[in-house]
Amino acid sequence: MSIKVINKIDELRETLKELRCESKSIGLVPTMGCLHAGHKSLIEKAHSLADITVVSVFVNPIQFCPGEDYDKYPRTLDDDKIAAESSGADIIFAPSVNEMYPNLQKFSDLTMVVPPYELTDIMCGKSRVGHFDGVETVVTKLFNIVQPDIACFGMKDIQQLFLIKKMVKDLNIPVEIISCPLVREASGLALSSRNKYLSDEDKKIALSLNKALNAIKQGYEIGIKDTKKLFDIGLTNLNKNVELEYLEFVNESNFRHTDEINKATICALAARVGNVRLIDNIVIEV
Repeated sequence: MSIKVINKIDELRETLKELRCESKSIGLVPTMGCLHAGHKSLIEKAHSLADITVVSVFVNPIQFCPGEDYDKYPRTLDDDKIAAESSGADIIFAPSVNEMYPNLQKFSDLTMVVPPYELTDIMCGKSRVGHFDGVETVVTKLFNIVQPDIACFGMKDIQQLFLIKKMVKDLNIPVEIISCPLVREASGLALSSRNKYLSDEDKKIALSLNKALNAIKQGYEIGIKDTKKLFDIGLTNLNKNVELEYLEFVNESNFRHTDEINKATICALAARVGNVRLIDNIVIEV
């Protein structure tokens, strides 16, 4: 059976209702499209765990901040269909903005899911004010529409992953969140749909993000646990043409800032290379 593309919420619900009547389990992979090998690994994981895999392809306007790249964000549904099907997906849910947010005049009219301020006023949330409100709102809508048994998210968006896990727990949403490893290009650059914006020269510069993270990990392995010292090590390994937004250390269990490596510590960074904003992270296991 070839992959099915569904654009309407009611049609998707009816299709999944019939499949549940056959005792089929449902897996969901939420995406904004422009699927790459990282997305494909999520789809493959969902396919291995559930009978039916749904991939949502929706460029969600309410998670973009003013001046960001919503209008030019890559939209490649035909290619996405091929990538999703080859990875084991059964259904692509590709709604319009009006289907997801009908008759919406302005986003302030929309009921939103808002994560705790102290967990969003750090890292990506600090510069992208309201971004995670948009993420958690659309993910909640997708969970309500699809009602999946499992949902797969990548560890590249590590802050997003933590917040979604917390939201599911706090709001008693009956879905199991599956954390999937960050996937890199052969060069070491973290895979991202926005990598398409990078010139060949910018890609070379961007490799220093991974270099900085590896240097931090190596610093820890020789006995340095003070995160201020590790920060300096990371900074010295960044290319001079990288505009660093943040490089932070947080505890994996609660996402609170830490001054010393303990248990599982996340080292995450965001930076601009040219006009492209990139993120990356590592988890330093003690």
